[in-house]
Amino acid sequence: MIVKFILLALFGIAMAHVEGVVVVYLRKAIGLLDPEVDNRQALEKVPRRFVQIEMTREAATIVMLVTLAWLVGEGWLEKIMVFLWTFAFWDLLYYGSLYMLIRWPPKLTTPDVLFLIPRPWIAPVWFPIGVSSLTIILIALFYLLP
Repeated sequence: MIVKFILLALFGIAMAHVEGVVVVYLRKAIGLLDPEVDNRQALEKVPRRFVQIEMTREAATIVMLVTLAWLVGEGWLEKIMVFLWTFAFWDLLYYGSLYMLIRWPPKLTTPDVLFLIPRPWIAPVWFPIGVSSLTIILIALFYLLP
């Protein structure tokens, strides 16, 4: 089981980097590459069509993670753990990828648009990093370790 979860973590990390690269291109395309840009104000400037397209990308990401969990997990508990584990690595390393590529976020208190579905969720970057880190630690302690 440990090997399976290591491979799932690698999948989440790779997915995070792909998403980070896509977001760099999106930010460049709409003129938001400056790391000091406030994402709350930036969201208001993004054309509605781009927001709708971004919502489909977010939905596709969740569908991919749910599908992976369904295919890999054995039983409901493990399916949930696979989803949460992979989601946490994806979310955590997404910020690592963005920081590596464009030095964003400049600080952990920087606000970010976490999700657009069903409406924008905005919070400081430390929040998803903290939740993802805690998820990984708890699953490792309580589910993966004897």
